[in-house]
Amino acid sequence: MIDLDHAPVIVGTGQVNDRQDDLSKALDAGALMQAAIVRANENAGGRALGSIDSLELVRLFSAPMDGIADRLYAALPGLKSRPEFVYGHGNTPMLLLNRAACRIARGEVETCVISGAEAYLSEKRRATLRAGAAGRPDMMKKNLEGQADAVRRNYGLVTPVEIYPLFENAMRAAWGQTLEVAQAESADIWSNFSQVAALNPNAWIQRAYSPQEILQTGPGNRKLCFPYSTLMVANNSVNQGAAIIICSYAKARALGIPEEKMIFVGAGAAATEPQDVLARDTLSSSPSLRATIESALERNSLDADQFDHLELYSCFPCVPKHARRVANFRQDLPLTVTGGLTFAGGPIRNYMMHAAAAMVEKLRDTGSYGLLFGNGGYLSEAHALVLSRIPLLSDKLKSDFNVQQRADDLRGQVPALNAHYTGLGQIESYTVAHDRHGEPQFGTIVGRSPDGARFLCRAEPEPAMMDFLMSGKTEPVGSAGQVENSGNGYQRWRLH
Repeated sequence: MIDLDHAPVIVGTGQVNDRQDDLSKALDAGALMQAAIVRANENAGGRALGSIDSLELVRLFSAPMDGIADRLYAALPGLKSRPEFVYGHGNTPMLLLNRAACRIARGEVETCVISGAEAYLSEKRRATLRAGAAGRPDMMKKNLEGQADAVRRNYGLVTPVEIYPLFENAMRAAWGQTLEVAQAESADIWSNFSQVAALNPNAWIQRAYSPQEILQTGPGNRKLCFPYSTLMVANNSVNQGAAIIICSYAKARALGIPEEKMIFVGAGAAATEPQDVLARDTLSSSPSLRATIESALERNSLDADQFDHLELYSCFPCVPKHARRVANFRQDLPLTVTGGLTFAGGPIRNYMMHAAAAMVEKLRDTGSYGLLFGNGGYLSEAHALVLSRIPLLSDKLKSDFNVQQRADDLRGQVPALNAHYTGLGQIESYTVAHDRHGEPQFGTIVGRSPDGARFLCRAEPEPAMMDFLMSGKTEPVGSAGQVENSGNGYQRWRLH
């Protein structure tokens, strides 16, 4: 066990929303971070920034980072070294929090600050004004297209909203659910998220939605990529910042911070999947998700039924649905303390900073244990971390939180990809992309050939094909069909 003096505790949290309509007055990401850090210090009693060993920042997605680190360095005289941006995805706040806690537990530092922000809404509005008559730019797609290979681009698998439906549909089939049952589960979870957000003063959308409203598509909830609509996916159109101050228990006591304000950071666990979704052994589960959640519980000697609060990453329904099943949490336990990425707000890579801040406030008020689960990329990076009102003094707080080997041991054989396959095949998963008017554009099918190789093909937006893929009358996953060359640069799926 580590001694209590070296136990890492969160002592201050700060969150900021900027709803400024006048773009000339809107806060940029650097200003959002600075405001959040100031609020975190106020939350800690006003003395926590006198001596800061490190300030780590979540790398921005929506705007240049030029000058932000220098501005923060100048604004925080107690900071011992220049702030550093850390690249990553939605898991990054968990990485920064876990890393700071480990350094404190090892006695290397006493006070760490982590922060992040996105002014995505303001940047999107500026981009729209610049585009003028050319129309609204898709900032997310433009940014990610360069990272996708030609095969994925050819079949419309570039952005998260185009890729996560593959996991959703594969998981639904693996769990033996009908489309109706799976969608009802998603709607119930998202409705509950909205109810939490409605009571969260830091949420971007503070309105409760019924399950029926989540499911009913239309102008305010348009179809995206099947089976998702806008009220089921992360809302990146926000201007939000958050910050957290972590100290050793001894330092917190020296600063005069009351015991009831301290929330202990337990041992965490992290693992990754291959970045290329087509290089996964399966689309129906995530070994890294399972490995990190199970390891986090084991490393803190806790059972699933001991948790009072959860924050399961919620960029898309398949993630919290999968995470809930892995740990077998109580069915009545809410899956968020913030309201989820749709309603609380999805500031790209920084959502879990807000989630951790909300978890701290929740634990200060009620309960003993909270679990944070962060996900990044295309279900690519997983990180789980325990927070507690009760001291967690395991030696594992000092050790590496990487549990990659455990995740790797859970994987099966990865199928080869045959990008030019023709012949008989079976659907592994699929989605259907829709235009801004809700009309289907094309289907994307990931399949397996008789020899087990993986292939990609398109499904034309013909009525019979769209009915087959989206009506729920039959289960497309596992269905057989024919792959042929379309003559237009892609392979095409034909029904038997």
